[in-house]
Amino acid sequence: MSMRAQLPLIGVSTCVRLIGPHPTHTAGEKYVAAAAFGAGGLVVLLPSLAGQYEFPDMVERLDGLLLTGSPSNIEPEAYRGSLSAPGTEHDPQRDATTLPLIRAALGAGLPLLAICRGIQELNVALGGTLHQNVHELPGKLDHRSRREDPIDVRYGPSHPVNLTAGGSLSDLAGATKIEVNSLHSQAIDRPADRLSIEGVAPDGVIEAVRVRECPAFALGVQWHPEWRFWDNPLSRAILETFGEACRRHAALRESARPVRITM
Repeated sequence: MSMRAQLPLIGVSTCVRLIGPHPTHTAGEKYVAAAAFGAGGLVVLLPSLAGQYEFPDMVERLDGLLLTGSPSNIEPEAYRGSLSAPGTEHDPQRDATTLPLIRAALGAGLPLLAICRGIQELNVALGGTLHQNVHELPGKLDHRSRREDPIDVRYGPSHPVNLTAGGSLSDLAGATKIEVNSLHSQAIDRPADRLSIEGVAPDGVIEAVRVRECPAFALGVQWHPEWRFWDNPLSRAILETFGEACRRHAALRESARPVRITM
């Protein structure tokens, strides 16, 4: 078996952030570790350089796509939303890369796991809309974490999620109720038509979705299964299932390669 078949190539989205005076394409170590060790992939970071690439060509070279969380919000013009509040952090280079990349990935049957900002990107890419500050809506919980809390507290269990009975996540969890962490202000408002709801918070905020009529694994979650995934059975199951789908995709790509005959 070749290295390629053993380690599927998993693309991980990046943010464009300043480190000192320098714009830098970054992805958190926890996402890289989740893709490498949780899903068993060979990780490649995908720079947010939308104008440089043809997205079908990018997708052709990958076996899976993991969309990361981020401190930034999606630009509201991407879903015809109202203007953001002053001081809201945005990442237009990431938006310009991930939104068309998602559509290309789904069109090609590429396995996809979307986390936090990733589930919001998945929804917007398919035509859905977002709440920019869900905690400001009547009857909604404050889904943000407190930045002054220790990191283990910020990523600790925050609220329950009710999983759709018979759905992909409830099957993986072996339950219809789980506890998740919560570190977001944006959330899905109107879900895209292609999305099936897999889980909701007690206040009705959509926490998990699946892409319908998709030949491969295509799941989005609003929480952070990448955080200490080895300690959480459902997080491990999500990443392992994603990894298995990536390996199947890699095997199919390998078998479709033309045989080279050397003389």
